[in-house]
Amino acid sequence: MKPRCLAGVFCLVSALSLASCTTAPGSRPQERQDTSESSSPKPNAALAAPSRQTSSAPILAVLGAVNSEVTLLQGMLTDAKSQEIEGIEFISGRIGAQSVVLAWTGVGKVNAAMTTTLLLEHCHPTRVIFTGIAGGVDPNLEPGDIVIAKQTAYHDMGTLWPQGLEYGGVKSRMTGEPNPVFFPADPVLLTSAEQAAKSMTFGSVGLQTGQRPPKAVVGTVVTGDVFVASKDKSAELAKDLGACAVEMEGAAVAQLCYQRGIGCLVIRSISDKADRSAVMDKQLFYTMAAKNSAGLVVEIVGEGLKRAAE
Repeated sequence: MKPRCLAGVFCLVSALSLASCTTAPGSRPQERQDTSESSSPKPNAALAAPSRQTSSAPILAVLGAVNSEVTLLQGMLTDAKSQEIEGIEFISGRIGAQSVVLAWTGVGKVNAAMTTTLLLEHCHPTRVIFTGIAGGVDPNLEPGDIVIAKQTAYHDMGTLWPQGLEYGGVKSRMTGEPNPVFFPADPVLLTSAEQAAKSMTFGSVGLQTGQRPPKAVVGTVVTGDVFVASKDKSAELAKDLGACAVEMEGAAVAQLCYQRGIGCLVIRSISDKADRSAVMDKQLFYTMAAKNSAGLVVEIVGEGLKRAAE
């Protein structure tokens, strides 16, 4: 149930051109200058469809579910440009030498898939990171902790038998081959995130037991169109899928990238423990959790990718 990540690694160039999105006929894009200052290995053909490389310069796309998760990164962009495609805003610029495209998808799998499709068709990223918050399924995780997803899966897809849900993937419309239950992370992004997390100091979170420095773990993130606020459901996801965290978008983005042969990594910071207090805890810890996730992305963009490619 756990497919191996692909091993090939691209060497990334040190000087990159500004990322920009192109448009297809009839898409009626709107472009405006932003006033604020604010790269995947070739996949095995048996695992994913061949990727289309339309630009010689690697472009890293960073997505978040809600606007505030992307705004944290937008303020770090230089040479920022905002472009609207089919009502969705894509912001292009640089973080350091890396060309970056940012967008927020909206909550849920369909919104995430729609925005990711526009991103892949018009902006042609070589790698995609999805950042944001999640509920902690692993009881050892606390608000502020980071889960770097070595794989993502749907927890609401498969065949529902009287005895329970048998997890399974649908066939790719592009190849006719069945998708796996678990979508593997891009090995370069995964290595980069692990290295970056070791060198970072995350913002601490005040719990009832006192201040606690957050930690980063590598594990499984699961996705479904439901906000989980149930201790029993969390235990089920941990038992059946080995889940560390649960959210509502990551696997949809990972599936599209998998089918198109584009590297993807999901990074989530825990905002709640996916139990009966999840709604209140999410409101309490959201800001710190989102900052920790965004901070790791910035570290990956700055030095992590370079180190991982060496």
